[in-house]
Amino acid sequence: QVQLVESGGGLAQAGGSLRLSCAASGRTFSNSAMGWFRQAPGKERELVAGISWNYNTYYADSVKGRFTISRDKAKDTVSLQMNNLKPEDTAVYYCTAQSRPYDNSLVDRYDYWGQGTQVSVSS
Repeated sequence: QVQLVESGGGLAQAGGSLRLSCAASGRTFSNSAMGWFRQAPGKERELVAGISWNYNTYYADSVKGRFTISRDKAKDTVSLQMNNLKPEDTAVYYCTAQSRPYDNSLVDRYDYWGQGTQVSVSS
């Protein structure tokens, strides 16, 4: 059974930092894109950041310069370092991965999802 398990969410103050991690099991995603989405209450799920099989990255405009996505292929993990957090970053963050290898799209075609981890930022 394929699983993506997130960790690292929690509460932070505005201007603070949090680091999210996601570990894959059941199959390897080392040649597939992985990423992070988020969903705030009453809003649609949105792509925050993605990283391709060859380490290209994508960031939503709202997080550019503040968030950094990285991956460890040997461990099949993907992480999201979030700095200078803002109250509007409050959301449930979901780890995601594409099933198709060597796909160069980072904005869609994500097939696997984690259960989500809550990030809350107070002002």
